[in-house]
Amino acid sequence: MKNFFLLVTVLLKTTAGDIDIELWSKEAPKACRNFIQLCMEGYYDNTIFHRVVPDFIVQGGDPTGTGSGGESIYGLPFKDEFHSRLRFNRRGLVAMANAGAHDNGSQFFFTLGRADELNNKHTIFGKITGDTIYNMLRLTEVEIDKEERPLNPHKIKSSEVLFNPFDDIIPRANKKLKKDKPGEEQKKLFSISEEEADPNSIVTEYLQEKKKYEDLRKQQPKKGVSREEQTLALLDRFKSKLTQAIADTPENEMSEPEVEDDEGWLSHVLQFEDRSRKVKDASMQDEDTFEIYDPRNPVNKRRREQSKRIMREKKERR
Repeated sequence: MKNFFLLVTVLLKTTAGDIDIELWSKEAPKACRNFIQLCMEGYYDNTIFHRVVPDFIVQGGDPTGTGSGGESIYGLPFKDEFHSRLRFNRRGLVAMANAGAHDNGSQFFFTLGRADELNNKHTIFGKITGDTIYNMLRLTEVEIDKEERPLNPHKIKSSEVLFNPFDDIIPRANKKLKKDKPGEEQKKLFSISEEEADPNSIVTEYLQEKKKYEDLRKQQPKKGVSREEQTLALLDRFKSKLTQAIADTPENEMSEPEVEDDEGWLSHVLQFEDRSRKVKDASMQDEDTFEIYDPRNPVNKRRREQSKRIMREKKERR
């Protein structure tokens, strides 16, 4: 792998103009690798900036456009990468968006100003360079609703990695989400069922099964004396089966060894706090020799000495 200290740059082509991003692969290697590989795979192509908070952030990177989608190249959310020199102290910073600690996926955001409340909560992995920061500010020139969603959002048309220090990155197969047209999923299910079996045979089998259960229901007696007699007969039959099973069981299998004080079924042992005072050597004194409220306790002695010392210092000052 090449040197991490080399400058990493990515170009995002948006509907608001080009945005040049300088990545800090030394301070946040996981986040930079994730962002670079997603750009190389075209993961961000045609995705919108789904959240705009004036004077705060512009968020994007979700292929679903809902704010709850997206995944990292690692298959699972990766950990945060905080650095002591990286703080949300100006606009134009690029950071990972998350729903909690160590929950980074594909979403990212640009800062529009100072945001100290985001420190040690979101991973900063780059900044916008040059005059392209004004194109980033154009992303905020949209109308937004009460949920901070733009009515006519800008989107990322394409992305290009201008310099990549991770020469071992291998782009994966395209797994971008594709929304099915209405009724397409139901049509697919119907086509599968047609291939597997004949629809007429399935309907016939269903009707036969339904008729069988209807006949069984008709055979059941109505509520009354006959219903009770049937229940008692079933109970007697069960008793006879149980008696027969017990009689067929050998005696050596039925007899279990008697264990005195068998406590194997207990999952916890109840333990009480021992409040009794233990016998101690009168000639040996330690911190536990006297109670905490006893003036002879070393803690109380230290407090008194400290109080006397403070009082002496006050008198000397006067």
